[in-house]
Parts: sequence; structure tokens; C-alpha cells
Amino acid sequence: MKVITNHHPRSVLLGAQAAQLGLPVCDHYCGVMPRMIKSLALQRTLMQEFGTCVFDVTLDCEDGAPVGEEIAHAEAIAALLLDQQPAHNGARVGVRLHSLDSGLESHPRRTHFEDDARIILTQASAQIAYVMVPKIESVSDVDKACKVIDEAIAVSDGGNVFQRRAMPLHVLIESPAAVHQVHAIAAHPRVQSMSFGLMDFISSHGGAIPDSAMNVDGQFSHPLVVRAKLEIASACHAAGKVPSHCVMTEFKDIAALRLAAQRANRELGFTRMWSIHPDQIRPIIDAFSPSTDDVAHAGRVITAALAAQWAPVSVDDQLHDRASYRFYWQLLERAHTTGVAVPESLQHFF
Repeated sequence: MKVITNHHPRSVLLGAQAAQLGLPVCDHYCGVMPRMIKSLALQRTLMQEFGTCVFDVTLDCEDGAPVGEEIAHAEAIAALLLDQQPAHNGARVGVRLHSLDSGLESHPRRTHFEDDARIILTQASAQIAYVMVPKIESVSDVDKACKVIDEAIAVSDGGNVFQRRAMPLHVLIESPAAVHQVHAIAAHPRVQSMSFGLMDFISSHGGAIPDSAMNVDGQFSHPLVVRAKLEIASACHAAGKVPSHCVMTEFKDIAALRLAAQRANRELGFTRMWSIHPDQIRPIIDAFSPSTDDVAHAGRVITAALAAQWAPVSVDDQLHDRASYRFYWQLLERAHTTGVAVPESLQHFF
């Protein structure tokens, strides 16, 4: 049978969403210099082990900077980034800036967000895969963030608009008002991923949601919290973006973390999750990884589909067409991003 090789399965099966490449399933946050250095070293180690970048490192200006030392912290992150290779070498490093209006109480004409962008992006934008912007409330906020970020990058590239990269934005949804805007925010062309800020979301309700909703059990049972998560996941999938699940503060309870990651993925539709401790990284990757049996089955389906030029086929006595091809191809992509080997006959697609 003839096998199509001139069209990549992404372009055949995913259409316009083919431009949205899958992100690593784990996003690891760190803001203290020794931990940032160790996290970048761990990322390189796991890249060698798995053969791909299985987790992002997000260097944190917002929670990592001591009050009054925001500029010094941004300068330290810029210097650290300049010691790294450019983002396109496979090691993915992002940076979380302060919120858009942070610091106005002490500097009415300048925000910590603007300082972060000016210091970090004018020096090290080539080393950054994405920028995380917290406390986004609307599309207008995304536009404001893009304007500041683009102006900073324009300085770094000398104003060369032809070589300038449109920096992807990851945004953090942290209030009930923002939840009402998630579909519009997710549809913004610069937004690549949307995350849920659990603790800020709960505290923004003025005590109406108990603190028990912050723990590993409560955040999967309280109706308002679950509703917010589902809205974010739904908005991201509708726009072809990546929904990222919130952090688990019980970082020493690995069994609970693994269960939470599995529930976030299988019950709520999240395809990515935050880590705040190195011990959380592998359990998150494991929880989001497809099994070897599932990968083998997906490989058989896609191989048969290729041989049939994407016409319907029967595999293991089950009928498959493009709807199921899409599912199994995305499973193979998730296998690749989590370091699970895909069938050898399909490896040239990755």
C-alpha cells in the first residue's frame, strides 16, 4: 500500500491548530538564585535522559524578588539568562514578570512590570521562550503587556522588525472577573498558554470560599474552583492554546501530587501543570505521560492511516477515521513531549 510522506500528520489532522506546538507538560517555577541555577542544570540533565525538553523553567520576578530589590532581582535574572544558550537550542526557559500595575504606589510613572521588561528583554530576549504575565483580567491587559514587551525587544534587536520574534505570552488567571473573560483572552493571537492562580482566585472571593479549597482535595471539589478550572481548559481548547493547572503546595506528598496531576489531566482537560519544587517535576511528567501500551496502539493506528492515505481503516477490529486519527496523533505528540519513545517508523515526524 502507498504511504503518504509528503504531508506531516499535523498539517493533515490539526489544520489551523497545527501551528500550536505542544508544550512540555511541566512548568517549573523558581525565583531564588541558587534554585534557578539548580533548576536550569536539572533541565539539561533531563534533556539528556529523555532526549527532549520535558519541562520548562520559569524564572520568577513576581514572587522571587524581595520587596525593594525588584530591579536588582531582574538584573540578576538577565545575567543568568545571558549565560544560557538561545531558546531555540531546545532548552526552554521563560520568565514571569510582575503584574501590569505593580509598583505604582512607589513609582507612579513606572511599574515593576516595565522595569522587568526593560532590564530582561532588552538584554536576553533570545534566551527566552515565553513571558508569563500574572493577574491578566482582559484582552486589553494582554495588549498592554504586548506593547511593553515588544518595545523592550525592539531595543534588543536594534529595531529590525524583519527579524523580530513575536514573543509568546503565558497568562495567569487569578480572579472571578478574569474567569469571565477567558475565552476572549485565550483567542488572543499572542497568548500561547493560560494558567490558573488558585490561591489568588480563592482570596479574591472575600472569604466566600474556605481555605480548604486550596488543598489537594478541596480544589477538585469546590464548585466555584472547579468551574473556574473548566472555563480555562475549555477556552484554551477552543482556541488551540495550552491550559496549565495550578500549583500543589503539598510538595512533599508525592502520591497526592501524582493523583492531582492525573485528575487535572483526565477529568478537567489540562495538558500542563506547575511545579514549585524539583521533587514535583518527575511525578507531573509521569502523570501526564501516556502508557507504552497506549503509545503502541496509537502507532499502529497512525501507521495504518498513513498507508490508507487517511481513509478509514480497521485496527484491532475497531474502525478508525480522521476523528480518531487526530486523537491518536496528539497522543503520540504527548508521548514525545514527555520523553516516551514513539514507534520507530514514525520517529521522523518528530
